[in-house]
Amino acid sequence: MPSVIALDAMGSERAPKPEIEGAIQAARQYGVRVLLIGPEATIKAELDRHPAALRLPIEIVHASEYITMDDKVEAVRAKRDSSMRVGLRMVREGQAAGFVTAGNTGAAMATAKVVLGAVAGVDRPALAAVFPTAPGAAAMLLDVGANVDCEPHNLEQFAVMGDIYFRAMFGNRFGNRFGNMFGKKSGTPGPRVGLLSIGEEEAKGNQLTREAFQLLKQLPLNFIGNVEGRDLYNGKVDVIVADGFVGNVALKISEGVANLVRTALKESLKATITSQVGALLSRSAFIDFKKRLDHTEYGGAPLLGLKGVCIITHGSSNANAMKNAVRVAAEFAERGINDSIERGLAALKPAAAEPEVARTT
Repeated sequence: MPSVIALDAMGSERAPKPEIEGAIQAARQYGVRVLLIGPEATIKAELDRHPAALRLPIEIVHASEYITMDDKVEAVRAKRDSSMRVGLRMVREGQAAGFVTAGNTGAAMATAKVVLGAVAGVDRPALAAVFPTAPGAAAMLLDVGANVDCEPHNLEQFAVMGDIYFRAMFGNRFGNRFGNMFGKKSGTPGPRVGLLSIGEEEAKGNQLTREAFQLLKQLPLNFIGNVEGRDLYNGKVDVIVADGFVGNVALKISEGVANLVRTALKESLKATITSQVGALLSRSAFIDFKKRLDHTEYGGAPLLGLKGVCIITHGSSNANAMKNAVRVAAEFAERGINDSIERGLAALKPAAAEPEVARTT
């Protein structure tokens, strides 16, 4: 039976156009059933522009309100019938396997925490961003904005969740994805997990990273120690752990550099007749280059550690980004990643729970 994904049709800056076009592509390419959440009349007017959608598993679920980019987090409580809240409620009640939004990130995170709640063992859900590396593989950075202020144990949990998510989504080379939560037990090194800091040495960093280092090195993960900002894209590390403030700054700088490279390359290729001819001769190579740097191919950032699937993507997302976000939500649900996260965290310190039980009996 195909997965059912609830899609916030009013989230992006150009809503509902990219959401509807992305839903059509996802339904056609992946066989996913998509529920478009938002004001029915608005969605239907745009959907009617695509007659082919009538033959696809796409439905409209009415929500009388939606949260704008200018709304403050307080809108989470004020707009009880927002497209975000309705979509996440459908996930909680089992009517949808996952939820996707390109809307206000702060509001999406706050709504998801309220409606879905966190899995056992997670103090703070983390937002994980996937991006390309020089060798052609993917890497992941978390947290990228859900938690600006963190404690060392938060980063410890981020590391475990990141390892499990990366193994589930990209783990063909790590053997059994779910038989062993941690690579050291299987004999095959798991994803390389690094702590983002200002130097590779163990003593480098601020108090948070130094204390987190001591926790991470005791985990049954393939922890490679501190990594620096330049290591995000060189293929040296698969999962990069950071607090939400540092992670968000690193991500936004990376996006800015990627845009600079694309713009500079485009201008250079148009500068002279010779370069234009060279561009035409190397057209396929340039298309591949552009695709490797295209964040829309990676389908948005999952909010890890929730009792449900929530994918948050850019407000500027196009149809391709929405299509891939729906795909990621379906894969996340199908692979039972939340259950794996709960088991992985429970396996860390099983003895620590015993005194709590003793005190309550």
